[in-house]
Amino acid sequence: MPVPGTVVRPPLLDWGVSGRALPGERESGDLHVVSFFEGGVLIGVLDGLGHGPEAAAAARVAGEVLQAYADEPILPLINRCHTALRKTRGVVLSLASISTRDNLMTWAAVGNVEAVLLYADRAARPAREIVNPRSGVVGYQLPALRATVHPLAAGDTLVFATDGIEDGFSSKVSLDLSPQAAAADILNRFGKNTDDALVVVARWWGAPP
Repeated sequence: MPVPGTVVRPPLLDWGVSGRALPGERESGDLHVVSFFEGGVLIGVLDGLGHGPEAAAAARVAGEVLQAYADEPILPLINRCHTALRKTRGVVLSLASISTRDNLMTWAAVGNVEAVLLYADRAARPAREIVNPRSGVVGYQLPALRATVHPLAAGDTLVFATDGIEDGFSSKVSLDLSPQAAAADILNRFGKNTDDALVVVARWWGAPP
């Protein structure tokens, strides 16, 4: 219970996740990482190639690298994952690193994990940004990498989805829902039954002034 007279601030980041394995499989090859570090937070969604235990094993290897080195810049971090994944099936991924010092997000993607930034300001133009993925597989064939930077404002929302989610979901995301409710809604409405599926929704509130 807050002390009388204090100001209760929202969390730095409010996030939710919803996912499921391909029907008939015991584990999913899709994995998420949300890792806080001094000065920021790393958000990542990984999709091990194929499905089943080998896909899940590849995703776990990458997830362990991301957790251990979350404070590193995005592109060196992807290179670390590439080295660690050479003896696995490999993964595709999208990563976003957000700085609490200046409310800037840097993101990059390899393969078909979709990532969308939805602005809280309903009058913003454009109303959204989409990560520019590079074709390839981390651990097998790494493309020339490119990261882009976007400023964030309180209430801006990031949505990550693996290819077990149907195309076009991002235009139907409700910013009025909590991140957890939005993630569950996307999976329920757009999840395929032909692949593993995972959705992460993260709403940025920023560091207190």
